[in-house]
Amino acid sequence: MKEELRRNEALRTAADESWKPLPCTDVTPWRRFFDLQAGSVRRDVAAELARVHGTLLDVGCGAQPYRRLIPSGVTYIGIDTADAPTQFGYHVPDTRYYTGTRWPVEDGSVDAVLATETLEHVLDPAAFLSQAYRCLRSPGRLILTVPFAARWHFIPADYWRFTPSALKHLLEAAGFGSVVVRARGNDVTVAAYKVMALLAKLLFPQRKSGWLSVLYRCAGVAVLPLFVGCAIVGNLSLARPGGDDCLGYTAVAVKDDG
Repeated sequence: MKEELRRNEALRTAADESWKPLPCTDVTPWRRFFDLQAGSVRRDVAAELARVHGTLLDVGCGAQPYRRLIPSGVTYIGIDTADAPTQFGYHVPDTRYYTGTRWPVEDGSVDAVLATETLEHVLDPAAFLSQAYRCLRSPGRLILTVPFAARWHFIPADYWRFTPSALKHLLEAAGFGSVVVRARGNDVTVAAYKVMALLAKLLFPQRKSGWLSVLYRCAGVAVLPLFVGCAIVGNLSLARPGGDDCLGYTAVAVKDDG
């Protein structure tokens, strides 16, 4: 019992993950196919960004993987926290890195705010959304994606999983209207995603060395057809309507001062 408690405590205080997905520096076709989370996010973001005009603010932009999706003529601003280069290992020269909770953007100066897989890392989601509202000019749009079925990940800190009702409540409390929340994927997508996550640890072993690494990779080769098959099933399932059990949610809301 004490050993089990000790292991559980280690999960709550671990400073690093035992296995990390590859950094998302660019959502290439291969990444979209084999990473169902990244692929489903990009699909929704691409559709929403096609409608953007004026100035787009990308919050928690990381390596700016969605910048190439914005229409020509749109001004792009990317911001991220000052510790992002240390946490994730990449630094984009024209990103505005900041500390504190106030974004380095003027009031009412942008036409759209994009925040992909970011809100779950924010300890105070209400304050984050109030900053988005502050920076938008009316009738500006907020495009937001969050995970749901994704595993807990340590870096930089993973605090929340949001339901559609929680997203609607938070957005409306921040002043937004015309809130639309869409599920990304369904129970079939989630099942494929979970199996692939398990198999990825065999295909791409981390923190394993010597004969153990070789053993993992041999097992990975044996299950490779299953990994590819799950990717095919998962991508096909994304053509179906989103379900109650899903990879995550995409929310769009409008700032309308009336």
